Amino acid sequence: MTIRIHFLPDDVTVDAKAGEPLLQVAERAGVFIPTGCLMGSCHACEVEVEGKDTICACITAVPAGSEQLTINLYVDPAW
Repeated sequence: MTIRIHFLPDDVTVDAKAGEPLLQVAERAGVFIPTGCLMGSCHACEVEVEGKDTICACITAVPAGSEQLTINLYVDPAW
C-alpha cells in the first residue's frame, strides 16, 4: 500500500510504503530531520504528525491505513 507523505514546512511530498522507516522516507525526499541517538531516547528527531501527536522519526515506521500523512518538522532550540 502506497501512502503519500507530506513534509511541512518544506512542502515536499513523497510516496512511501507502510512499514518503511520515516527517517528513510524523509532522506529519500531530501528532507533533513536531525538525529542524535537513533534509538528514540534523545528526541532530536521528534516531529509532529497530522498536527497533534509527536513521534521520534528514527524509530517510527509509516503507519498502514492512511492514504496521506502530514509530518510537520520543527526545530528544537536545544539541538
